[in-house]
Amino acid sequence: MVHGRGIIDRVTEQTLPPVLAEISEEFLAVGEPDRLQLLLEFSRELPALPTRLEEHPELLERVAECQSPVFIVAEVTDGAVHLHATAPEQAPTTRGFASILVQGLDGLTPQQVLDTPNDVAHRLGLAKAISPLRLAGMSGMLARIKRQVAARTA
Repeated sequence: MVHGRGIIDRVTEQTLPPVLAEISEEFLAVGEPDRLQLLLEFSRELPALPTRLEEHPELLERVAECQSPVFIVAEVTDGAVHLHATAPEQAPTTRGFASILVQGLDGLTPQQVLDTPNDVAHRLGLAKAISPLRLAGMSGMLARIKRQVAARTA
């Protein structure tokens, strides 16, 4: 048993929600060079915004931690979180992570989203494949989602 375990250790002990866990397993099943390719595949799977959000982009929040213009909104309806995001096709790694979060968190309860570990990017094995700046952007996306969910359920 390790003594003096801190908050970071407890965070890494948290489990991922089921779909994110499946996505993580998919990433970890391939070698490091192929993880970036898998992330690019996810970038092509980012769902389009619903018309109501396309017509009112001000409803989405800019993720300032991302160099690319990434916008996210988390809505809570009937006890379930629904995520929408947009990111430029010219920023495929950022777009890929937005897609992973949308696919992995959409439909969960607010508490499940709030309980999602903050180290999702590391659990995908992407720490060596992408820059620290992009990792910070990815963490920023999740932080914004959690903040929006907390505000909508307060």
